[in-house]
Amino acid sequence: MVDVLLGLQWGDEGKGKIVDVLAPQYEVVARFQGGPNAGHTLEFDGYKHVLHQIPSGIFRTDIKNIIGNGVVLDPIVFRKEIDGLAKYKLDLTRNLFISKKASIILPTHRLLDAAYEQAKGESKIGSTLRGIGPTYQDKVARQGLRVGDVLSPNFGTKYAKLVAIHKTTLDHHQFDYQSVLPQAEAEFFEAVEFMKQFQLVESEYEVNRALNAGQKVLAEGAQGSLLDIDFGSYPFVTSSNTMTAGACTGLGIAPRQIGEVFGIFKAYCTRVGSGPFPTELSDETGERMRAEGREFGATTGRPRRCGWLDLPALKYAIMINGVSQLIMMKVDVLNIFDTINICTHYQLPDGTVTEQLPYDLCDTAVVPVYKEFKGWKTSLTDFHTYEEVPTELAAYIDFLEAELGLPISFISTGPDRGAIIHREAVV
Repeated sequence: MVDVLLGLQWGDEGKGKIVDVLAPQYEVVARFQGGPNAGHTLEFDGYKHVLHQIPSGIFRTDIKNIIGNGVVLDPIVFRKEIDGLAKYKLDLTRNLFISKKASIILPTHRLLDAAYEQAKGESKIGSTLRGIGPTYQDKVARQGLRVGDVLSPNFGTKYAKLVAIHKTTLDHHQFDYQSVLPQAEAEFFEAVEFMKQFQLVESEYEVNRALNAGQKVLAEGAQGSLLDIDFGSYPFVTSSNTMTAGACTGLGIAPRQIGEVFGIFKAYCTRVGSGPFPTELSDETGERMRAEGREFGATTGRPRRCGWLDLPALKYAIMINGVSQLIMMKVDVLNIFDTINICTHYQLPDGTVTEQLPYDLCDTAVVPVYKEFKGWKTSLTDFHTYEEVPTELAAYIDFLEAELGLPISFISTGPDRGAIIHREAVV
């Protein structure tokens, strides 16, 4: 079976840590969408490492790690990631596999991303400017390049043809690319040659062979469900399907192969970039939350917007993903608060109170309805079983399980891989 692990909020939920924790129970870990806009942070043995495109099982040498066809891959970022892993002395040519069908991010994709954001002015969506959107755009337009193309003797011709199209668009936007593109292209082609030393495969066969052999596969998502291109807070979304269904199309597996769906959420909410955020705290409380949680983008370094936990949004994400188990992250960030709020409903402009997300959260001014909880006001460092946790935290968790109708199987109490409470055998 394929178990799926994904974020239930606007990304940055802590997926990297949990993949690392769960990975020993799987033979294969596979990324199924997203690209270098993802930042999956792992901390262990005094080290902190951020992965952008490489699956988070890479530190487990006996696990096969697959970059699936649904991923958009930047060869330049990929090479930098590999170089950053050199100190761990991992033989990545042995256990890292890249789908030939994964789309390639070109230097001009990044320039297009910047040009499009610049043209939007005050209406910009807060793109990470990594070229993600333009690459998916070319994929849908059936003119993009894929990893398998780098093995073609005609790769240079294919590249030049697509770049010519991109330059026409950049000229239309009066965007200066002449000063930066030559150096970026030189770095790109060096990185493409570097990438060829790795195993470029038909990953859908790799995954299904593993399944037919009785091996367990963990599908790792990027970003979060509320950034899904179809079901997120459109247009302030990413360009891929970040939910469970995306694992099927992003890896080439049948829906009947899906087993557990692990939904990860923070004990509060964060968001990077523009877009609606009903429970956002634009005050001292939000600042304290950001400082305590070190809420700065792992990829961009941008400060994250912070707010209280949003149950209508969380219930929505659970519904569309078919979540079977919940994982709550960064509970320790709330240690400092005397009182803690949870948004249980929205009040709409006409006075109606609802648990549903409006069709257009961008233009619907919802007012969060909160339930207040007493804070636990203590460090969680020394707690390793659920029976030890403060009664106030237990009340917080019991309320969430009752409201969400699902067990919270893991509770993360700190950034290190060992700072986690396992409530039961979950796999």
